[in-house]
Amino acid sequence: MKTLYVSDLDGTLLRSDERTSDYTNDVINSLVKKGMLFSYATARSYNTARKVTAGIKAEIPLIVYNGTMVIDNVTGEELITNFFDGSVCEVLEELFASGVYPIVYAMIDDVEKFSFVPKLCSRGMKTFLSTREGDIRTNIVNSTEELKNGEIFYITCIDEPEKLKHLYEKYRDTYHCVYQKDTYSDEQWFEIMPKNASKSNAVTQLKKLLGAEKLVAFGDGVNDIDMFELADECYAVANADPGLKETATGVIDSNNDDGVAKWLSSNFE
Repeated sequence: MKTLYVSDLDGTLLRSDERTSDYTNDVINSLVKKGMLFSYATARSYNTARKVTAGIKAEIPLIVYNGTMVIDNVTGEELITNFFDGSVCEVLEELFASGVYPIVYAMIDDVEKFSFVPKLCSRGMKTFLSTREGDIRTNIVNSTEELKNGEIFYITCIDEPEKLKHLYEKYRDTYHCVYQKDTYSDEQWFEIMPKNASKSNAVTQLKKLLGAEKLVAFGDGVNDIDMFELADECYAVANADPGLKETATGVIDSNNDDGVAKWLSSNFE
């Protein structure tokens, strides 16, 4: 029976320094050579995910933007992309009316970009954007109207909970929404994706593509719950959200103690 192993990145496979350790790299690379089907599913873009996992040489598709895209890790080709329909402009107008000005990810003239209005950025957004300086996807715009440009596939809001919570409640059933504190900054994030974009949907498609019959998943956050519900076995790292631990098959060592790699080393046959 073919088994697909899928791990979240931040807070799970990555240590607190936002990198995979040499030990994790060595274990995964060694097991992949022995035939292990390994991938990761992350809220990160393909661009930033590749940087923080540079030591891992997995050559199968990777799930990025919380399942909005599946990317070929060899060619960089977009195998699956989920876009919003025209109703996303109404969502953006509602955000603006609430004083929330997001980072909007879209394909503009067939090029991936993330757009934002600098003068309207919250403190949390400025902190996040400072970590993306020099990113070729950066698209600085001067007005909220320009945030509607292109084929939109992901919206990130970073602001105070009192500004975001009611928006999450409004859209959680219409779109795929994630509302949680950031692993590193503790800022409140509210992310909106097309309804059919999720880690679980992307994993289902990836299993079919690879001919895998079993799924083993690893995670730490509430955005991993749908993937855990799909998995045959699912393991939460020791530092995981308590709600995720409740849904897990078991709890393993923390991200800083290479929990995923240790489990794979002991359990991969």
